[in-house]
Amino acid sequence: MTISELYQEIIEDRKVDSEEVAQLKALIYEDGKIDKEEAEILFKINNACSDNENCPEWDVFFVNAICDFLLKDEESPGVVDEIEAEWLINSIGSDGKVDGLEKQLLTELSSRAKSMAENLKLFVSENE
Repeated sequence: MTISELYQEIIEDRKVDSEEVAQLKALIYEDGKIDKEEAEILFKINNACSDNENCPEWDVFFVNAICDFLLKDEESPGVVDEIEAEWLINSIGSDGKVDGLEKQLLTELSSRAKSMAENLKLFVSENE
């Protein structure tokens, strides 16, 4: 199964279960890292399923995967630079709301990052 096929399955029932989290994790980390396309799929899943009762593993996986994408890159390891910050702000705002899981992501990212771009710091403080 591809990540696109799994995405379609999840979107159809608008809920993420623990088996789907395990499949997502295997597919995304197959090459040892998460890329932009994969991170964007995770945001699409979160946007489609955020008002439903997802399994607890989804929350942990989503936060960790997006933190890995932003903090374990080769260009700026441990740092959320301006380009990454703009991407994150746009990804979070793509559905017009900042849900609880996205707030959790911002909190976790703030604690893990060595430094963050000023626009992201402002965004975090506005959404606490």
